[in-house]
Amino acid sequence: MRTESLIADHTVTISSSTCIGPDVSRISFRCPEIAGNAQPGNFVNIKISPQNQPLLRRPFSIHYIDGDRVDIMAKSVGCGTALLCGLTVGAELQVLGPLGNAFSFDDPHYRTALLVSGGIGTAPMRFLEKSIRAQGKNVRNIIGGRTRHDIRKEGLMDCLTATEDGSAGYKGTAIDLLRDRFDDLCRSGPVRIYACGPNPMLKALAEFCRNRNVPCEVSLESVMGCGIGICYGCTVEVRSLDNSGTSTILLCQEGPVLDAERLLF
Repeated sequence: MRTESLIADHTVTISSSTCIGPDVSRISFRCPEIAGNAQPGNFVNIKISPQNQPLLRRPFSIHYIDGDRVDIMAKSVGCGTALLCGLTVGAELQVLGPLGNAFSFDDPHYRTALLVSGGIGTAPMRFLEKSIRAQGKNVRNIIGGRTRHDIRKEGLMDCLTATEDGSAGYKGTAIDLLRDRFDDLCRSGPVRIYACGPNPMLKALAEFCRNRNVPCEVSLESVMGCGIGICYGCTVEVRSLDNSGTSTILLCQEGPVLDAERLLF
């Protein structure tokens, strides 16, 4: 679902900010317009400060919707996200959204959805899981990280975890775990895979799904200044829709959700 006609810039107030892991915060604000129009996979573009620094907005997946409350997850990795994670209740933000396209989860030809996440890639999964379960489908989460401190599964159900150092769950990557458990995960019927995480993980997943003819959608991340196709800061090279070669897209316009078949590896 595209949301162009529903996009607006909103001044919102932070209603809660909770640290849920090392350098990771769950931030909530109330915005009926975004909450009422958002779909799983959409994102918002946030101007963190009324000052000129940081100048550019930052994109964040919509983590969860509860009534008119919108949740995002933010990891402090630079000056902008550090500032956001340090804001307290009552601080104002300028939020543009909902933006981008959404996961397509209403296909009747699958029984189980496998949600594969790496690190902060769990950000869009809680909203997606809620929507899929509402249709009576099974959902299993496969979550990977370098160590147990990178595993983010708050609010998610039926989670399998993998860590590269073996400190939690399966020792290996999320894709290693998926490969090892795939036959068992398919026992209740056809599966469809949804994923978000680091690009190497997504490319490995795309190859896995292509080899097994399993439908898969991935949510990509990119630097975005405007979020609406003006700044051209989020160009990504992908396979052409007609498979005749490659093409360059603006992720904020044609994504962030793409068919995994379009990833290059």
